[in-house]
Amino acid sequence: MTVDTWVQAGLAIVGAGGGVVAARSARRTKRQETRDDFLAVTEQQGKALERLEKRIQRQEAEADKQRERIADQDEAIGWLLHRVRSLVSHIRRQGTEPPEAEPMSERAARYIRHIDA
Repeated sequence: MTVDTWVQAGLAIVGAGGGVVAARSARRTKRQETRDDFLAVTEQQGKALERLEKRIQRQEAEADKQRERIADQDEAIGWLLHRVRSLVSHIRRQGTEPPEAEPMSERAARYIRHIDA
């Protein structure tokens, strides 16, 4: 065997070794896969948190609207009670008696406490 043959064989072995090293370094390690899984999970959690935040904001806006509507209804009930009282007092000043009131339901009685019986 000549020197050229030994050089070629040596270069072939070095080339094969370089190929093995390159293949090994190109392969994904378990740590890299775990990191990618962690990134995927954190992205999913981030999206889920954003959805929850939007949902909470929407529910808070709905709750504000409901509170405003309840306050308006409370004021309307107060105005109606005042109007009924003023009409009853007007009828009594005329010397007559107003008709007997119909019985109030328990649900209405929870909100209307100051009614003239």
